[in-house]
Amino acid sequence: MLFQAFEPLDVFGPYEALFTLSRMRRIDIAWLAETMDPVTTAPQSPAMNKLNSSAFMTIPPTHTFANAPSDIEVLLVPGGAGARAPNLNATLDYISDVYPKLKYLITVCTGSMVVARTGLLSGVRTTTNKAAWKSVVATDPSAHWIPRARWAVDGNIWSSSGVAAGIDATLAWISCHYGDDVATSVTK
Repeated sequence: MLFQAFEPLDVFGPYEALFTLSRMRRIDIAWLAETMDPVTTAPQSPAMNKLNSSAFMTIPPTHTFANAPSDIEVLLVPGGAGARAPNLNATLDYISDVYPKLKYLITVCTGSMVVARTGLLSGVRTTTNKAAWKSVVATDPSAHWIPRARWAVDGNIWSSSGVAAGIDATLAWISCHYGDDVATSVTK
């Protein structure tokens, strides 16, 4: 899943593990976004880019939320500055609508803030980025936020505490779903 100002490592760290897994198991990845317009990692407001940097990338989606494949098993929700954006209604609606059909929902870093905004984390053991802890936890105080966890698992919801922890959580998910030997092969 992509939205403006997503954190690149939140997406591409787990993607690298899944890409490597795709050499051993069939893996299909859909890059989902609200529209087919390329999605940028650039912040939504100039105030968030005080140095006027141009170190941003754009990713072309493969599908919109409206024409996403119907057989998505795993949805990965990244964080980043865009997780705080007030205009994520289509993203939140998509997560809410697709969740009952998913086998797994994985959040990386402040991606848990996005999912918390849907209400899906209410009563769920979850974690998030420690630097953004207060603001993320305030999004849904009814979730059981775990302050000292690299990642957390509650049913089919996996959450990681930060960008690098997203890779670790993805590897743990691979181990759980495909076995320790496969996860070890992915890390080599």
